[in-house]
Amino acid sequence: MTVLASLDHVTRTFGDIVAVDDVSLEIHSGTILGLLGPNGAGKTTVISLLQGLRRATSGTVRLFDGNPIDSRSRQLLGSTPQETALPDSLRVGEVIDFVGAHFEHRVPTAQLADEFGLGQLLRRQTGSLSGGQRRRLSVALAFVGNPALVLLDEPTTGLDVDARRTLWDALRAQHERGATVVLTSHYLEEIEALAERVVVMGEGRVLADDTLGGVLARVGVRLVRLDSPDADGVAALPGVVRHEAGSYVVQDSDAFLVSLVNSGIPFSSLTVRGATLEEAFLSLTQTPTLQDVF
Repeated sequence: MTVLASLDHVTRTFGDIVAVDDVSLEIHSGTILGLLGPNGAGKTTVISLLQGLRRATSGTVRLFDGNPIDSRSRQLLGSTPQETALPDSLRVGEVIDFVGAHFEHRVPTAQLADEFGLGQLLRRQTGSLSGGQRRRLSVALAFVGNPALVLLDEPTTGLDVDARRTLWDALRAQHERGATVVLTSHYLEEIEALAERVVVMGEGRVLADDTLGGVLARVGVRLVRLDSPDADGVAALPGVVRHEAGSYVVQDSDAFLVSLVNSGIPFSSLTVRGATLEEAFLSLTQTPTLQDVF
């Protein structure tokens, strides 16, 4: 796969604050990368470095084999920040036309509007749009130039569940047509639904960089659910980390099940599952502890 953008031992400081601390990262073509981390982890700073909005204090940032500060390197880049200002008096179609005019191979206005659920709003002034409609327009504008790489910082902030899923469908469609997407999100289900690769950041560093399945596998605990008239007896079995209302967090599910059967404690409706992305995220960032999830 082609490397579209990269950070090579990049550090970015703001006075005494280290926002990004010796981060190395490659973004390859043909993927959706989810960038996760708590507030202050360095996610937005990484995005701004790739956009050319900030310079690295040390290290090298590359975008399409050029410097992102150079506007020529950004011709195939689309982006949407966490907050976007739109001119209230312009109509939706006029805004798309204006932004699209900056690109040589732009997506037709009507096509882009339909893909992002804006087809009925082309003649509406942006000032009359709801917050969710404005957010969908902002994300749509990131794709108007047929970009090879799109950086989306919290793209579905403020959207309700239905609007979020509409936007997910649009992002999947854009990806299937060749766009590589990097998105940050506070909605872990969003990363789980969209991302093929997950990078977890904390305190300016990369804590994990793997496939979605690889990140989930880093959390060794399992959640066992079962019904038993002797819940205290089940909770006392070896390897139980925490228990609550028929749910048992265990370190080794196979060993736990052997102990459970050998104990003779009656049980029914047993299920075992691995960690969710939320549990993996909390474990990797160590705030709060994994046990607090249950």
